[in-house]
Amino acid sequence: MFPARVLRQSLAICRRNLLQLKGDPLQAFDVIMPMLLAGVFISVFGGAIGGAAVGSDYKQYLLPGIMIQAVSVVSMATGIGLNMDFDSGMMDRFRSISIARSSVLIGRITADLCRMAVGLALVFLFSLAIGFRPQGGTLATLASIALMLAFGVALAWISAFIGLAIRSPQTVQSVGFAWLVPVQFASSLFVPTDTMPDWLRPVIELNPITLVCDACRNLMLGVDATGTVIGALLWIGALIAVFAPASVVCYSHRS
Repeated sequence: MFPARVLRQSLAICRRNLLQLKGDPLQAFDVIMPMLLAGVFISVFGGAIGGAAVGSDYKQYLLPGIMIQAVSVVSMATGIGLNMDFDSGMMDRFRSISIARSSVLIGRITADLCRMAVGLALVFLFSLAIGFRPQGGTLATLASIALMLAFGVALAWISAFIGLAIRSPQTVQSVGFAWLVPVQFASSLFVPTDTMPDWLRPVIELNPITLVCDACRNLMLGVDATGTVIGALLWIGALIAVFAPASVVCYSHRS
């Protein structure tokens, strides 16, 4: 009965957060920045990076990475939203009623997962419109999208921990960018790891974004992705196993 009760509570809080999005639909357009970035990279850097560097059309290489970046951008809203709920006094209301502490966080992340799915669908359609063509088949493409969303959930738990550990919403946003942007650029998101310095390459190849990006790219392009998918799933499981309990503890102790 306990898991069923937590599920009902989490869905109720998820509904509350989605209704907030209905009142402010512009929140759903976080993915505009990744799409603009894709246009800049393809039109400005595509000629220099394409060809010998990626072995094919640069759009085919870049756009799966842009989809992952879109999920990453949306995940940052989790920490900001939780922090603002504390600032507005909403968390005091949640604590005054008999609900599981974890349901507040699960409800928030479930709502943000819905946002990720919508944003990812928009970026995927945008990618098709500008020439991206998945070659791995429907099932492989759907598996790639599911992996992206799972990684988005892992990033949302990291964002939740940051949002609960830091007091100011502005600082939460700054810290979110401060750790996420360098990790994104030190990965295979935009360029192949073969083009990077030898001393840096081992670190980049262990980067979870590199593994997830390579797995999703290989699935969409019809390349063997067994090793990268396993590595990506291990990273996703490890991140959730660490940051989900840490976020619940941080929520419990925050005044």
